[in-house]
Amino acid sequence: MKVLVTGVAGFIGMHCAQRLAARGDEVVGIDNLSPYYSVQLKRDRLKQLRIAFHEMDIADETALSALFEREKPEAVLHLAAQPGVRYSLENPAVYVQTNLVGFANLLECCRRRPPGHLVFASSSSVYGTNPVPWSESQNVDHPVSLYAATKKSNELMAHVYSHLFGLHATGLRYFTVYGPWGRPDMSAMLFASAILDGKPIAVFNHGDMQRDFTYVDDIVEGTLRVLDRPQRYAIYNIGNHQPVGLLDYIAALERALGKKARLEMKPMQPGDVKSTYADTTALARAVGFAPSTPLEQGLQRFAAWFRQYYGRA
Repeated sequence: MKVLVTGVAGFIGMHCAQRLAARGDEVVGIDNLSPYYSVQLKRDRLKQLRIAFHEMDIADETALSALFEREKPEAVLHLAAQPGVRYSLENPAVYVQTNLVGFANLLECCRRRPPGHLVFASSSSVYGTNPVPWSESQNVDHPVSLYAATKKSNELMAHVYSHLFGLHATGLRYFTVYGPWGRPDMSAMLFASAILDGKPIAVFNHGDMQRDFTYVDDIVEGTLRVLDRPQRYAIYNIGNHQPVGLLDYIAALERALGKKARLEMKPMQPGDVKSTYADTTALARAVGFAPSTPLEQGLQRFAAWFRQYYGRA
């Protein structure tokens, strides 16, 4: 089928597009190559792909509509977004423009020319300070960052379009994704750089934090299985269902890199949460899959890529 992948130069977008193309789907990718982090990294990701690529901002309704009319995608995998909890404290306007205006544009395009399925990235951040483990049945009306609020808004907006116009839409709440080609603002990249440079790592909440780290290959497998099974409207967690303490995570990365870290203990960051933990029962029931790659194995693969890509052999 022909699949439109938004945010195709992003971390998850590149991996999903690569898998889609490998299995024989026709992939049309768009990305605005935002300078939020290294544009060169995004261009290098694109070099790994053999797809039709268009540099485009989803906030540009005219351009997006023209693309839909021209390409007529049979499925849409929407991964374009302004990411990051902490950055949303500094630059809220870009979250409104991309995550709200851009998503509204996409929904309108899907209404006018309905794909068989729209799958869009939500986030584990929507759970805020809910008690763990987090399940899709929990109330998520109390986000603690603007980023989380925009992702919750996406779920609500998609529900409206499903209810009113019959759009088949599924939201995926991703949990702390890591692996090769990851974003430089995420912990694996930040920590690996600091460890190899002999610089201190900022350890928030004095290390008393847990994250449900999920390897990118598992994210791709779950995402594509969902894409292939259209539903009228659904929300699923995609996480490893195994939270790891922050200090244990750093220790595993030290082993993968073969070098000790210097730790600098810090208080909790505004908008952050102490623990994330995915209940993946609903995902497993729906598509027969739940992430399970062990952290040690995933970090070994990440470390090998990191050393190769950045010349840190």
